[in-house]
Amino acid sequence: MPRGAPVSSTATATTSFEPVTFADLPGWETDDHLAAFRAFRVSCPRLKAAARAGNGAGTIAIPARLLAACDAAAALPEPVTRAAARAFFEREFTPHRVVHPAKQGLLTGYYEPVLEGSRTKDEKFATPIYRRPPDLVNLVHEAERGAKANQLTHARKTATGTEPYATRTEIEAGALKGQNLELLYLADPVDTFFMHIQGSGRIRLTDGSTVRVHYDGKNGHPYTSIGRYLIDTGMLAADKITMGALGRWLRADPDRGRHVMHQNASFVFFRELQGEEANGPLGVLSIPLVAGRSLAVDAGTHAIGTPVYVSSPALTHASRTKKDGGFHRLMIAHDVGSAIRGPERGDIYFGSGDKAGRLAGITKHPGHFFVLLPRAPETIEAGAKGRSRQAAQ
Repeated sequence: MPRGAPVSSTATATTSFEPVTFADLPGWETDDHLAAFRAFRVSCPRLKAAARAGNGAGTIAIPARLLAACDAAAALPEPVTRAAARAFFEREFTPHRVVHPAKQGLLTGYYEPVLEGSRTKDEKFATPIYRRPPDLVNLVHEAERGAKANQLTHARKTATGTEPYATRTEIEAGALKGQNLELLYLADPVDTFFMHIQGSGRIRLTDGSTVRVHYDGKNGHPYTSIGRYLIDTGMLAADKITMGALGRWLRADPDRGRHVMHQNASFVFFRELQGEEANGPLGVLSIPLVAGRSLAVDAGTHAIGTPVYVSSPALTHASRTKKDGGFHRLMIAHDVGSAIRGPERGDIYFGSGDKAGRLAGITKHPGHFFVLLPRAPETIEAGAKGRSRQAAQ
């Protein structure tokens, strides 16, 4: 691996980053670089805020070269054109192919569900979503929970230390009862379960107003895929597993569905977004998500804010046009997830509502990652003088 490559993505014993050219990226010339530039720039204020927080406990390191690229993005004269956006990425970054033993990655999708709900419990709206409990503490930074997903990531603070928090089964049996932690009530336990997986939701309340809720921590238990559980136990065939099919199966027999959902001990807490934050769903570090350009990654390998070029010829339903020959797009690492583990494991944010949910629900395709690593200042200057590509040294 070239010296300096870990500035935005981290090599391991089994993962390396092979320098390539922009011409090696399938579909690079026809991508909408301006859309990618806007997605990159929208994350910069949150990256800078995280950097100002320092590198102490509970914080996350932001690569200095990535912050320098943010400064360069802010310095571009308006209006930024598609050509200028492309030139920005080619000047400020060098592309690297992600190389690992599995040889290819996996792409899935997520979205912001739109559901009906109420601030008070009644016969229709009886399934609560909960605020973060005051005794919940992080054992790792939220951006690292995907990389640490096989261990406890959160715990309950006690007088003598910490202990594992209540599981999904225990919480639904009343472990949080009497603490006034109920944030809202939803109509369908299955929709509620899926909203936990998505990490956010837009809720239409009975008074006609709409609120957004966002992930605010979890009980810390490892995430278990109930789709994988159903396959392993022979209850559903692997080729039948989509989000829609899974929802129908869970609802067909509520008791059976509840038992299966309880196999996932992980339980998510939410907060209601206020002010500007409520304008759209958020990723990690409260970065605003951009449909079709935000990508959840394993932050143990890729720094938040890193541009990642994703290529999947098989992912045709998510392509802009049939001429694209699949999904080939520059995305930005805006989010993480408990199920997102590995150097080429990505979760594409499809947007808000039912259409986005349908696209996300049928996305499970092989793909490849090319990470764009920020150039060192001296290579940026050299590139501006005619060297169109140069790996970070």
